[in-house]
Amino acid sequence: MKNKLTELFQVQYPLIQAGMIWCSGWELASAVSNAGGLGIIGSGSMYPEILDEHIRKCKAATDKPFAVNLPMLYPNIEEHIQTIIKHQVPVVFTSAGNPKTYTSRLKEAGITVVHVVSSAKFALKAQEAGVDAIVAEGFEAGGHNGRDETTIMCLIPMVKSAVSIPLIAAGGIGTGRGMLAAMTLGADGVQIGSRFIASPESSAHPNFKTEILNAKEGDTMLTLKELTPVRLMKNAFFEKVEQAYGQGATNEQLNELLGRGRAKKGMFEGDLIEGELEVGQISGLISEMKPAGEIVREIIAEFKVALEERSNSKYIF
Repeated sequence: MKNKLTELFQVQYPLIQAGMIWCSGWELASAVSNAGGLGIIGSGSMYPEILDEHIRKCKAATDKPFAVNLPMLYPNIEEHIQTIIKHQVPVVFTSAGNPKTYTSRLKEAGITVVHVVSSAKFALKAQEAGVDAIVAEGFEAGGHNGRDETTIMCLIPMVKSAVSIPLIAAGGIGTGRGMLAAMTLGADGVQIGSRFIASPESSAHPNFKTEILNAKEGDTMLTLKELTPVRLMKNAFFEKVEQAYGQGATNEQLNELLGRGRAKKGMFEGDLIEGELEVGQISGLISEMKPAGEIVREIIAEFKVALEERSNSKYIF
């Protein structure tokens, strides 16, 4: 499968594994890259020395391209950038900030830069900043999300009409048919997160993985829009947030309730009661734990079957 995205990343398939905090370390990234996709190390939950270790281990585990996700709100971002440049990581996905801040510096180091957005307006700004590609993330996605609640069905055509650089669709995709649908809407490839959490290579806690396998439709909801919008699985902590809203909590009170380390507590340490469980709506379709490489192959196989079915369909108007 070849298109401008596979050529940009030098990968076999236009399928990217999202760089999820606490869930995507070197084991997951290398497994996805070895299977023909683009694996991403999620640096937002790592101290500088930990990122250095994960990049070294990823390079030892695969001779294929991989990437690092770089949230620009991260306090040690300068150290992360130095580590990325030192190890000559080929691709960086930036998020949660102004793409102008680091794009030119990364590109001067020979790094391909991709920026994550949730609207056509910010996609255009990212293109103007000089990024090489864009991830347009819909409302369905897990973790931190856009405030406008634009679904992928609407977002991808809007972004496609606004920019000319390669476009990656994210949010609510976890199957080959979903991949085909996103690419039919105008995307050049897809970024998938939640589906890869339920894999042995994911660094997420087994409790969190099991919770995803048991998830049903409607078990997640976008909340905390006054702080940083985030899609969470409904648990005791989520209910506390809902109660706070019902009592008219201020932003300061919400921030105090959130505290620090909630995501680590839930996703990495496995506290299903008081932890923050970030996962997308697609979790309602995930029912089986599979190796990351098998997930990639399954999605691509289903994509090909769906594409052939569409090609053989006969519509009468």
